[in-house]
Amino acid sequence: MAHDITEENDEFVDWKGRQVQEAKHKGIKSAAIVCAVEVLENLVFLSNATNFVSYFRSSMHYTSAEAANMVTNFMATSFLLTVVGGFISDSFFTRFKTFLLSGSIELLGLIMLTIQANNARLRPTTGNPPSQSQAALLYVGLYAMAIGIGGIKSSLPAHGADQLAHSNKRLISSFFNWFFFSLCTGGLLSCTIMVWIEENKGWQWSFSISAAVLSLAILLFSAGYPIYRYRLPSGSPITRIFKVFFYAARNRKAQQPAAMNQNELYSGSSYAKFRFLNKALTNDSISLSQVQETKTFLGLLPIFASTIMMNCCLAQLQTFSVHQGVVMNRKITRSFELPPPSLSIFPLVFMLLSIPVYEHLVLKLLVKKKNPSTSPQKTSIFPPLKRIGLGLALASASMAVAAIVEVKRRNYSVNDHVKLSIFWLGFQFLLLGVSDMCTLGGMLDFFYSEAPESMRSMCTALAWCSTSMGYFISSILVSITNSASRHAGNEWLGGSNLDENRLDLFYTVLCVLNFLNLLNYMYWAKRY
Repeated sequence: MAHDITEENDEFVDWKGRQVQEAKHKGIKSAAIVCAVEVLENLVFLSNATNFVSYFRSSMHYTSAEAANMVTNFMATSFLLTVVGGFISDSFFTRFKTFLLSGSIELLGLIMLTIQANNARLRPTTGNPPSQSQAALLYVGLYAMAIGIGGIKSSLPAHGADQLAHSNKRLISSFFNWFFFSLCTGGLLSCTIMVWIEENKGWQWSFSISAAVLSLAILLFSAGYPIYRYRLPSGSPITRIFKVFFYAARNRKAQQPAAMNQNELYSGSSYAKFRFLNKALTNDSISLSQVQETKTFLGLLPIFASTIMMNCCLAQLQTFSVHQGVVMNRKITRSFELPPPSLSIFPLVFMLLSIPVYEHLVLKLLVKKKNPSTSPQKTSIFPPLKRIGLGLALASASMAVAAIVEVKRRNYSVNDHVKLSIFWLGFQFLLLGVSDMCTLGGMLDFFYSEAPESMRSMCTALAWCSTSMGYFISSILVSITNSASRHAGNEWLGGSNLDENRLDLFYTVLCVLNFLNLLNYMYWAKRY
């Protein structure tokens, strides 16, 4: 074990470029700083993203459909850019520098939105759409935020996991659980305190506070630089992958060298597949590690693709579920109404409670009961692939529940002229929240642990990229659904009046698609 730690430390340097010291650098303290920063970062991200649809409608005067698609496109772009951020931190900058650069860009975008929210001349007048210059300012600020978010989401969790001994699988898994706990804590603060500020004090206050909180996150992250350990970038993994494909195709008719070590070529599930890539080794410029790196990355892609549809369901929490909440009975007391974006408090509270229970009670009890002689460092009673599968199953269930609740809400509103309580939406929020915990937490752990050393930021970013693709597909499905239902004579999602729409049928379509996707995931997970 000591030899493994020494060998691992040789891959990292301190902030001055010297070899790391076991007693001074890395460890739980460094990882804890990352988790604290994630609380602040996700507070800023979700406090805006979850309620942007209201800002676009009330302050910028976009239609409901335009506002919904703007939110999903912003979220999708933010998460898609995590792949770019991961590529940069693996290839050119350290993850520390990538975070600082990305945080500065996001802060610049927030400042632009703050200026627009505080200046009435930069916003459209009541009843009018924004001018070209007003829309340009909005989009530049919005997508500057998206660029920054992409870099932060890809570099921060990988940097935190870098601080821990990779030989301790249990510790790595625990870090991603607590990282998700921090993510949820930021989300809880955003859907309570920040939503209240947006609803009662205005968006100018929300944007200003967000800018201050993000500045604090950057300062806190920077303060840990003396005790972090840093993995130096190793060049472009994309270039190496394309080289392997190129030479494998070029040498497809060549015979494998007789001296090639068969055990190294075919050991491991990922390496035993994609055998056609071994032909690249007949070229002197391609090493065995490059071929194995390429095979490992390819092996992750089917798992990644199988999680996209779940995130299409997750997109509904920021769009149509908010629209439902607006037209439902939101009264808690006579003088207080629950803002629709604050519905996220239900799944967030459940997730915040479940993670400590899992870490400190269930895991320890079940591990000791199952096999007392097994090292806790090597043990996992709920491996990432099973967590992801449970999350996908819950996503399908959540859409079934959402369809039933929408039928009930619509019948009450149309037939009885009564507003159904907003708490009925809590069921779909709860199921989707737990689904997100299982799926995203499992993906972060799985992609980081399985990724080649030189591609950990980019592979970890696949978890966020899946979210991005889900949001894009959500926009596409809305457009396709409207087009198909329009030709059938009754557009499901086109009008601004939910009582005239058929949101329940759209949720049913998502339920069926997610069930089919679950079967697809089970096929690939068994083959991994």
